[in-house]
Amino acid sequence: MAAKASPERASTFVISITPFGADGAIDEGLLRGHYRRLAASGIGVYVGGGGSGEGYSLSMADTARLFAIAVEELKGKVPVRAMGVEPRTAAQMIAFLELAQAAGMEAAQVYSLDVGHAHTPTNAELDVYFAEVIDAAPLPVVLSTHQSVGYRIAPELIVELAGSSKVVGVNCTHPDLGYLAAIVDGVAAAKDVHVGGPMQGLTALALGAQGYLSSEGNLAPKLCVRVIECYKKGDMAGMMDAFGKVIRLSAGLYGNGGIRVTKAVLNHLGLPGGYPRKPRLPAVDERLTRALAVVKGLEMGGLEGW
Repeated sequence: MAAKASPERASTFVISITPFGADGAIDEGLLRGHYRRLAASGIGVYVGGGGSGEGYSLSMADTARLFAIAVEELKGKVPVRAMGVEPRTAAQMIAFLELAQAAGMEAAQVYSLDVGHAHTPTNAELDVYFAEVIDAAPLPVVLSTHQSVGYRIAPELIVELAGSSKVVGVNCTHPDLGYLAAIVDGVAAAKDVHVGGPMQGLTALALGAQGYLSSEGNLAPKLCVRVIECYKKGDMAGMMDAFGKVIRLSAGLYGNGGIRVTKAVLNHLGLPGGYPRKPRLPAVDERLTRALAVVKGLEMGGLEGW
């Protein structure tokens, strides 16, 4: 087994929402307000993700503007990275990386291929895809292996690819802890490994990974950061308290409307949230009521301290 990483390298990132107006356009005022709130919390930020960031609804012009504002508001204050969506081809992924580099983003995620129609690329095809993208990448990259595409990239291939000087980390989002352990053992001594979502956050740290990504950080960025800060200090009681709140918050959002509800709760509390972009519709029903009850039960108030 590879040597475990030092706790000092631990970190957490939020997959930022993209606030839209009722007309579907990016609401730049709300976006800047949201980024400033994230910057004040100290959390790292991924921009334009396919889930929380509604990346599949974004045009290339939208994405370029999103990146430009993120760089203005976040760069130099907290880590700021581009996330994007699963591409169909290497050329699509490379074009996204070039857009991120031109905007001044610090790094960008390289998603797994989604070749469409539920087809799965072979290991040889994935090797060619990732090698082509990494070779052409104009900025540092983070490799993604994500359950959403319906397959796993072989850990051996991830370890091999992570040997490139252009690769600064791996984001692993899969339920199989053995798979996560294999990636951590092969990569985490030299490159950062984060799990997607908070559910495996403490498990990832126990295995030697560096932290977790979350959407919950859109609502409670300071709370998400507190998990990592307590871990670094060896404050296990504080870490467990903060992590328990993150998990309960997650349960109040996911399976309950997801990013629609996140935005609705932010709006209800007078914080920058905005509308989802169609085909998603705003959450104005019992889902919002349930989520607000969870927030109230966690004694999070208006979230100023969270």
